[in-house]
Amino acid sequence: MGDKEYSTYNRETIIEKNATLSFEFERYILEHPTILEQIPDGAEVVLLPKDDPELYRLNLEAAQGADRPGPIVYVEIKALAPARSRLVQPRLRTQPALRLSAA
Repeated sequence: MGDKEYSTYNRETIIEKNATLSFEFERYILEHPTILEQIPDGAEVVLLPKDDPELYRLNLEAAQGADRPGPIVYVEIKALAPARSRLVQPRLRTQPALRLSAA
């Protein structure tokens, strides 16, 4: 591994964690579109979760070790809030309230 530290995360874990961060960052952009004004066209966005030091380090190393044209924007994320359901008043039933008619 050279001068890079050992990682306890396997490839699948890294991909899963970064996919979650990316999804949540996209959601944040939809709710706060003015943040896009701070990201130059063609920039690479690197997500750095402060509550996950290992993933922070891995993402930072990957960004700094890559030879890419254009600017890099580092997004430091304090933490992810707990996921919440968006369901409104779900009711459990033994039979559906509506019946499909036969075609």
